[in-house]
Amino acid sequence: MRALRILVTVVVILGILFVVVDRVAVHFAEGEAAGKLKTTENLASDPDVSIKGFPFLTQVASGTLDDVQVGIKDYDATTGTAGKTIRIEELNADMKDVTFTGDYSSATARTATGSALISYSELLKNVDTQPTDLGLGFTGRVVGLADGGNGKIKVTLDITVPGINAHQKVPVLSTVTVKDNSVQVHADDLPKLAGVTLVENRFRQASDFQQAIDQLPGGVRLDKVEAVQDGVKIAVQGSNVRLAG
Repeated sequence: MRALRILVTVVVILGILFVVVDRVAVHFAEGEAAGKLKTTENLASDPDVSIKGFPFLTQVASGTLDDVQVGIKDYDATTGTAGKTIRIEELNADMKDVTFTGDYSSATARTATGSALISYSELLKNVDTQPTDLGLGFTGRVVGLADGGNGKIKVTLDITVPGINAHQKVPVLSTVTVKDNSVQVHADDLPKLAGVTLVENRFRQASDFQQAIDQLPGGVRLDKVEAVQDGVKIAVQGSNVRLAG
């Protein structure tokens, strides 16, 4: 009986040691992966890297991590216009089946899904806000973006009324979609100003716009988008996504 108790005690101690070693190893690996990703993507600060699954050491032995979650704050994505970027406040990605080298200098996920958040103020910075000829002497330009509810964006235009040079703020509910790795905003209906029906194609030159978002980390691409309270929330996805290397 005494020998059995000793054996059980030894097994318990070994189990505890294995868990401790496993957690120390995963913490070290997360730090190494974060550092490599920071360098690869030229980030201003370390991203959050969380390696899921237990035990970690058996995943290392197989050469594949089941699930790695990455969070990046304040990522500057390119816009397709030379020298211009757009700030993504939060970029989160869930990487599946991640293969890696022993020093974590190279890592590739078989699939990745996630989300990105761009504030309305940041999106507005990249909109052409020059006055546009709407016809009949009216001009208009976008001066505000906000949550319109039910997944819509409220686009506010500053309309200049001809003759008296007066300004009128006109809100327009717009649908936001993704096409060709660009966020596209399209007015649902045209407003009427003092009984005047504006020329649609001219009005849309002022109200509708698109914003390209290129070169996201690892090559993930835009999938879907919806308007939320704090900005536009974009679903991203990719395959054979490179975290580093």
